[in-house]
Amino acid sequence: MTLRPADVARLVALAGIWSVSFVFIKVLVPVLGAVPTAAFRVSIAGAALVAWLAATGRPADVRRHWRAYLFVGITASAIPFVLFSYAAHTLPASIMAILNAATPLFAALLAARWLDEPLDARKLAGIALGAAGVALVTGGGAIAPTAQAWLAVAASLGATLCYAVSGVWLKRRGAALSPYAVAGWSQLLAGAVLLPGVAFLPPPGPISPSVVANVLGLALLCSAVAYLLYYRLIRDIGPTRTMTVTFLIPAFGLLWGALLLGERVTATMVGGMLLIVGGTWATLRGGAAAGTPARAGSSNG
Repeated sequence: MTLRPADVARLVALAGIWSVSFVFIKVLVPVLGAVPTAAFRVSIAGAALVAWLAATGRPADVRRHWRAYLFVGITASAIPFVLFSYAAHTLPASIMAILNAATPLFAALLAARWLDEPLDARKLAGIALGAAGVALVTGGGAIAPTAQAWLAVAASLGATLCYAVSGVWLKRRGAALSPYAVAGWSQLLAGAVLLPGVAFLPPPGPISPSVVANVLGLALLCSAVAYLLYYRLIRDIGPTRTMTVTFLIPAFGLLWGALLLGERVTATMVGGMLLIVGGTWATLRGGAAAGTPARAGSSNG
């Protein structure tokens, strides 16, 4: 099936939207803190999507599936969003966007164990390329070699691992779930998990109109609108082709980081990005979790 211009436009738009989420996070975390940034994001996005589900009459069967929505909410939104928000204290937005592309590499490893999708030579080569790219991005001078920076890198990779866990679990157990219901209710329940933490880790502030606007942009654009685009693409072109959005996010991340935050783009960052994207292409072409959405039930970083 040939991609229509509208499909290509949606893919590019989705990559641009998801990649700019790292800019929003970078701006918000110093003011709100990691947990409130993640909590407000998922709560607002979840409420908006659930309201849309109700308005369009789409079924969710929450009483039957709430445990699944909660699991996806924790693994695909609550934990990774907090981890990326923690990493934003130290890492540039562009570095987080590049590391985010490692999700399919983790999915390939998990799919070999949980989905009986063997690791063939192509997938192993892709994982090796991706690992080399991560090493180049993190060890090539783009970030300071401090303990805090390595913890931030570990948090970012932990977030991508969570995305992979959620995606593989959905492929194995989530066939009966409506993807739109998963997107809305998983985030709303993730908010229910995270919001109590805001009482113990309140935002340092001040909460200005600009901060509110950035929170709404992160929640409504990078989560709610992005999910509607994402699942429309899955319906129209299938999950494997939709996963190609992973190739575009790092490049957009470099662009937004440079344009909006004045971040420096180095040769090692570009080289590491190309290795990670190349490794991702190899694992997806090899079929590793090819039907598994990288962000099923979650957003980008």
